[in-house]
Amino acid sequence: MTLTSEIDNSKPIASIRLAQKKDVKTIMGFIKSLAEYEKLSDEVVANEQSLGEYLFGDRPYAEVLIAEYDMKAVGFALFFHTFSTFLGMPGLYLEDLYVKPEMRGKGFGKALFLKVAQIAQNRNCGRLEWSVLNWNEPAIGFYKKLGAQAMDEWTVYRLSQESLAKLND
Repeated sequence: MTLTSEIDNSKPIASIRLAQKKDVKTIMGFIKSLAEYEKLSDEVVANEQSLGEYLFGDRPYAEVLIAEYDMKAVGFALFFHTFSTFLGMPGLYLEDLYVKPEMRGKGFGKALFLKVAQIAQNRNCGRLEWSVLNWNEPAIGFYKKLGAQAMDEWTVYRLSQESLAKLND
């Protein structure tokens, strides 16, 4: 997505780009804002150092898109590869999609989502998946308008870092 200024049509005022290491502080800010919105602030233990290592180190585990408006970051999408044994193909998992409250309703969320979907297509992925909190009606409505279907027959399970350690004791 690229919008141009009415004054100078050659100068983009809105765009989506891949994040770089210099964006770690911005990404951390978005994560904290998203956690606050989702009422999960107490669960954020990530920090700029760990994000820098896992997003931009020798072996990146995820990728991030940044939406910008007038050269300021207004949203982000964090995603990573999965693999479907049934399809025998890679997939993408959208971990987080967030747009600043004052910038919502202007198309940035849709543009970020569509860019992730385009990346999934370009990489020949068999699917794009994500999770939504049950109470987050605005997000659920947004995704349904895009044609997404809930996977109600599946239940997500999780082992925390502590639980993983106990398994290997």
